[in-house]
Amino acid sequence: AGCSVWPQPLAAYNPTSGSVVVDALYGAGLTRKMGGEARRALDLVDAAAIPVIAVDLPSGVSGETGQVLGASFRAAVTVTFVRKKPGHLLEPGRSLCGEVVVAGIGIPDSIVGARDLHENLPSLWAEALPSPSTDAHKYSRGHGMVFSGPPNATGAARLSALAAARAGAGAVTVLSPPAALEVNAAHLTSIMLRPIDGTADATDFVAARKVRAAVLGPGFGDAGRLRETALALLDSGSAPFTLVLDADAFTAFADAPASLFISAGASKARPRMTPPEGGVSRLFGDIARNASLSKVEKARKAAERAHAVVVLKGPDTVVAAPNGRAVINSNGSPFLATAGSGDVLAGLIAGFCAQGMDPFAAACAAVWIHAEAGSRFGPGLIAEDLPGMVPPILKELFGRSAG
Repeated sequence: AGCSVWPQPLAAYNPTSGSVVVDALYGAGLTRKMGGEARRALDLVDAAAIPVIAVDLPSGVSGETGQVLGASFRAAVTVTFVRKKPGHLLEPGRSLCGEVVVAGIGIPDSIVGARDLHENLPSLWAEALPSPSTDAHKYSRGHGMVFSGPPNATGAARLSALAAARAGAGAVTVLSPPAALEVNAAHLTSIMLRPIDGTADATDFVAARKVRAAVLGPGFGDAGRLRETALALLDSGSAPFTLVLDADAFTAFADAPASLFISAGASKARPRMTPPEGGVSRLFGDIARNASLSKVEKARKAAERAHAVVVLKGPDTVVAAPNGRAVINSNGSPFLATAGSGDVLAGLIAGFCAQGMDPFAAACAAVWIHAEAGSRFGPGLIAEDLPGMVPPILKELFGRSAG
């Protein structure tokens, strides 16, 4: 750590005012805590607040998990080579890297090898965003539905429904228990509303109205009825129907997750789950408690067990498919830490799936667009603001893919 006009042992290093530290102590493969003279140099640099340029990764950050092994440098700039590592994208590594510059060193992708892990960028999915044809009508653009909760908890479903519509679904219906019909009707205009009384009503509606995607969980309550509804939809549904499970779904199945996983594995429908890290602990307790696993590996193992695309939310959201494909989102915004934000994300995923978008790509697109909307709005954001931010972002993405 440090730069001088002649070589010196690390033990002799002392920072000087106006200097810059080039941190090249360890690489991305670090697996042990930093100690000895390296730790002494780190403490001196921190105390003197000297700017750091890291080579590959700030020393002390695991390239595989992004976790800090004891202590690490905080870089202003990190220069890595060929492509980013998971540690550049997963927290806390992402925050410790500062600006990340990827430098080519003449190694082609054919030598590095193909990956099933990527940074979540529009280049992965923008061309697959659904765009309506000139002869489209509302149902040909896809029909999505959202299950509402009781009268005192209807807002979450309406947020999901509005997000699905803003994502481009031609028709969106809120399925409401009779007791909540009046309060939902008072707040809905372009979103359709239908009373529902029992699981059979829901499965019949999916079949009769050609529903392609549904959101179940936000504000739903009633764990028993939620379990019954989810299992019935999985048992009766078939592709291209997608079931997005969120919020209360993870509590409802916490005592019997195997029933959900077995139904998902046997289903011809396409289940999607959007848990926060707390939701993972409820459905996948052993995976969540395994400290040796990175967030990517936790999401992959959860997706494989659940037979579903899993969106493991957070500032470094990971989307994983049962076959091991995964992305790490890198444009997360702290402004999304607000009540109802997750309901909007679930609705966006359903909205894209309703239009026939590949479910893994739909989840990746929804996560990126959701974060971009939060960043663009900025301070003061509440969940109701997010759906209205989606259309201009989609317009830009359509323009980018057309160009």
